[in-house]
Amino acid sequence: MAGVIRRAEFAELAAVSSRRMETARAYAEKHEVAHAFDSWAEMMDADAVDAVYVATPTSVREEICIAAARGGKHVLGEKPLASLASVDRILAMCLKHNVAFMDGTHFSHHPRTVQLQVRRKEWIGAASLVESSCAFLLRDRSNIRYNMELEPMGAIGDVGWYNMRAAVEFLPAELKLESVRAVLRRDEKTKAVIGGTGELRFAGGVRSTWSCGFDAPQSSMEVRIEGESGEIKMPGFLFQDRDGSARLMIKQGQAEPKTLRIPSDKPGSVLMFEDMAAAAADSALRSGWANRTRRTQALLDAIWRAGLDAEADKE
Repeated sequence: MAGVIRRAEFAELAAVSSRRMETARAYAEKHEVAHAFDSWAEMMDADAVDAVYVATPTSVREEICIAAARGGKHVLGEKPLASLASVDRILAMCLKHNVAFMDGTHFSHHPRTVQLQVRRKEWIGAASLVESSCAFLLRDRSNIRYNMELEPMGAIGDVGWYNMRAAVEFLPAELKLESVRAVLRRDEKTKAVIGGTGELRFAGGVRSTWSCGFDAPQSSMEVRIEGESGEIKMPGFLFQDRDGSARLMIKQGQAEPKTLRIPSDKPGSVLMFEDMAAAAADSALRSGWANRTRRTQALLDAIWRAGLDAEADKE
């Protein structure tokens, strides 16, 4: 993220914190950061810091986010959060101390997502289905994603978050969730959740089907949106082309599919920090991002509970 912040307007990497000072200093020297700390609590008190990017394991993220907000720092928290209740505690503290909160979901900030939200009905009519896949191969059991103490939800939190965010971004916000189905896959040795599949059913027959995991032989990052009069596909929906632009494919009725290129001179990750700076400056922008976080975490909690219930039913 150091290089990403360097590309963002209205953002400057001012300080870094690590558990060990030598690690913090090495990072600061490599990325030309003015201040290094071996205590995040001390960093929260630094006048040089206006906002904190919390990229810690999920298990300790709430504590640091709340401390940052209490210290008057705007908060950009990596995803997922521990639970919806955790999100609400963080948001309440941010509201109390008049600071912004945003989660670290890059694709939400790219113009492709914005264009799709604005023009979805024009392109395909009312959406009835969002299909999403977010999976890759990760066999290294020493990776933090396999550590249930640090990352309790495993793949569901790490990549299932993006499945849930796709539903949040590409379906109407007012849809009521009616039922949830989820099946979890666990690693035989660590028992960590390494994948899952399922379905969300909303009012009016609208659905979102999803699959995620660390056990996919081939990487799959795709969203397909089905509507009254056509469909939209976004292969690699988390990513952009080298020039920052991103593509989507639209098929309307019986017509041949067409590819639309959405231009952008910056990737979603850079635009995320710019949007964070804008929310820090303008409190009117904050509720929209906070609501996205709440809705995403609520769906994530729902599929997690459904998956655990399905496991219990098997026992």
